[in-house]
Amino acid sequence: MKGWIYILECADKSYYTGSTNNLKLRLQQHENGAGANYTKKRLPVVLVYYEEYARIDDAFYREKQVQGWNRQKKEALISGRPDLLPELAVSYGKRKCDG
Repeated sequence: MKGWIYILECADKSYYTGSTNNLKLRLQQHENGAGANYTKKRLPVVLVYYEEYARIDDAFYREKQVQGWNRQKKEALISGRPDLLPELAVSYGKRKCDG
């Protein structure tokens, strides 16, 4: 079964990352306030990014990976700049060690 990972931008400019086996339906649920509690409190939401996977479990794994990213990494992904991801990961790691 296919799966998708998606990132929504909420009304407060925060990001919500999720995964689903039916992207169209899941977006409708979020927009109608029937999605996650996080988005329900931050309507309206806008789809800003998605990836399609052949299997839902691959999408779920990717969701958990992206959920752990900081805002800069998510914005690099959203803006189509995956080349920045390694640099942002190193910078974040150095900040943690240096601080």
